[in-house]
Amino acid sequence: MTVDPLFGIGAGVAFGLGAIGTGIAQARIGAAGVGVVAEKPELFGIALVFVALPETLVILGFVVAAIILFVLPTL
Repeated sequence: MTVDPLFGIGAGVAFGLGAIGTGIAQARIGAAGVGVVAEKPELFGIALVFVALPETLVILGFVVAAIILFVLPTL
């Protein structure tokens, strides 16, 4: 079975842009979270959740890339 090279490019773009967006978001959220925890240490749990939240974007990008690579060529 031959796979069109454009599927690989599409999967790379889906995963790469998701990772770049997550990195930018986590940089800003992390800086704000450290500031909040410095002022109110009891808000550490909430800040941790906000830092982990953008990771779902990378997971979504990985799932979309997997679908592009493994499901779409079989259709």
